[in-house]
Amino acid sequence: MLHRSTIQLLRFPFSYFLMPVFWFALSFVETINVPRAILVFVILHLFVYPASNGYNSYMDRDEESIGGIESPLAPTRQLFYVTILMDLVAIVLSMFISSLFVFCIIIYIICSRLYSYRGVRLKQYPLLGYLTVIFNQGSLTFFMIYHGADANLTNHMSWLCLLAAAFLIGGGYPITQIYQHEADAKDNITSISMKLGKKGTFIFCATMYIIALLILWSYYNNHELYRPFVVLLIFFIPVILFFSKWFLKVLKDESAADFKHTMQMNWLASTCTSLAFITIILLQQFG
Repeated sequence: MLHRSTIQLLRFPFSYFLMPVFWFALSFVETINVPRAILVFVILHLFVYPASNGYNSYMDRDEESIGGIESPLAPTRQLFYVTILMDLVAIVLSMFISSLFVFCIIIYIICSRLYSYRGVRLKQYPLLGYLTVIFNQGSLTFFMIYHGADANLTNHMSWLCLLAAAFLIGGGYPITQIYQHEADAKDNITSISMKLGKKGTFIFCATMYIIALLILWSYYNNHELYRPFVVLLIFFIPVILFFSKWFLKVLKDESAADFKHTMQMNWLASTCTSLAFITIILLQQFG
């Protein structure tokens, strides 16, 4: 029987926040192998991401709010064993895609463990921890999804897309740390958000998103694909409005950079970004 804390700390709903990368990568695949695309989705969102979340919670033993959970329960040893089992299941399922996909999954798992493991703890270093996240959850994940979902299992794709994926994650990740400065300091972690400060985090994230959009514009423009970029901008409007309104609140009172606003931002950004790329996929397939 799984403990209540184990189920909670696997943070399955948090996979929703990482879902835009899946639709983003899928929107660039010319010929999609639907069964494999579904399998890639299951491997990442039901096994790899939750296992990574669970392992991170097991190492951190958070007592204050964490991503997706306002009041985390204390982890047990069971959580550790469950994350190992989920990783093994993910690796076995990956064998049904390709050996290259298996290799990438293993790299992802290793990086996520080094990020959290107390003996290494990459998350304690602001720049190295940040680069690990945007590589793992951005470029590497984009590559895996593109490769796994492509009908020909190609490993050839635009470097601009890989770069854009990194910057999209790079624009969203620091904002998820903005309410954790005190808790991180107690755990001897110096996040990139702590280095930037709360106001600086907003400016940095906005800059990363602008760079990501410029990279995407470069790709779409080079391929004369203007409609996808327009769709993306339209769906980004609610995100920009919320982000700007929240930033103005923080400028007046930094206590507004709290868990509640962060989760609202995450849900809105993930929903709008996913819907944007799903719309682009549908237009490409049926438009």
